[in-house]
Amino acid sequence: MTPDSGASAIGTSTIGIDVGGTTIKGLRVASTGVIEDEFRVPTPSPDPTGELVVEAVARVAARLGGKPGTSIGVVVPGIVDEARGVAVWSANVGFVDVPLRDLLSERLGTPVAFGQDVRAGALAELRSGSASGVDGSVAFVAIGTGVAAAFIVDGHTLVSGGWAGEIGQILIVSGPHAGLRVEEVSSASATARRAGETNAFAVARRVESGDTVATTVWGETIAVLADALAGIVATLAPGTIVVGGGLAHAGSLLLDPLHTELSRRLGALRMPLLVTAQHGDLAAAIGAAYLAADLAQSFGESRPL
Repeated sequence: MTPDSGASAIGTSTIGIDVGGTTIKGLRVASTGVIEDEFRVPTPSPDPTGELVVEAVARVAARLGGKPGTSIGVVVPGIVDEARGVAVWSANVGFVDVPLRDLLSERLGTPVAFGQDVRAGALAELRSGSASGVDGSVAFVAIGTGVAAAFIVDGHTLVSGGWAGEIGQILIVSGPHAGLRVEEVSSASATARRAGETNAFAVARRVESGDTVATTVWGETIAVLADALAGIVATLAPGTIVVGGGLAHAGSLLLDPLHTELSRRLGALRMPLLVTAQHGDLAAAIGAAYLAADLAQSFGESRPL
C-alpha cells in the first residue's frame, strides 16, 4: 500500500504475515495504511506439525519489530478452520490438524489473528484494492505456488467450514493432463516447472519473445484456469474476478487470453470483469494486517480501518 492507494488506516504497530507455499511474507503497516517495512523468508516445508513455520513466523515478526502487545495477523494456505484456529490440511506446506493459532500466540506472546491466505487476500482487495466499491459478488483467485479462490457474497466471505474455493485441488480427468490437479498444471510454480524455468516470469518473457515451447505451456495454463473459472462463474456469477498471486504480475499477457478462453466456455452466461489484484502478491499479508486490526478492535483498542 502507498499513501495514494486508497487504503484505509490499519493501526499502529500492526504486523501482517502471509505463510505462502514458497515464501513467508511479513509487513509492518502504519496507521495511515502505508507499508513501513517488509521482510521475507523461505517457507519451511513439509511441516505437518507446524513447528518449523511457527519459528519462522517468530523470526519475521521479530525482524519487523513485533513484541508482546503488538497486533499480529498470520494467514496460512489450505483448509483453515478460523473458528478453532486450526490449519486442517495444506497440500503445499503439509499441515495436518495443527492448532496454529494457539501455537503462534504462545510463541509470539500476544493474541494472533489467524486466517486463510486467499480469504485474507480477498479481504485486502475488498477493503482497499481492486474490489473496493464493487457491488455484488466478487471472486478472488490467487495463482502462486498453488491455485485457490475466495468468494465475497454481499460483503461476506464464503467459508463453508474452510473448504470453499479450493479449485486448485480439482482433478483433471481428461486430456493431456489427466490425473493431475488444477494447480499442478496452472499455478505459477507449475507453469515454470513445465517450461523448464525457475519462475513464471521467465516463462512470460519467453512467451513475449515468441518461444514455441513456452507459448504452448502458457496456453495450457490458460486453458486449465479458464475451465476452473467457468465453474465459479456458473455457480456464483461474480460480477468481478480479481486475479492475484505471482502469475498475476504477467498482466495482460495473462488476462487477455484468459478472458478469451473464459468467454468461449461461458456461452450465454454473463462474463465477469477480470482485473489484477491491486496489492499483488502482498494481498494476503495486507489482509492479515486487517485481521490483526480487527482483533485489536475487538479487545477495545483503537485500530481504525
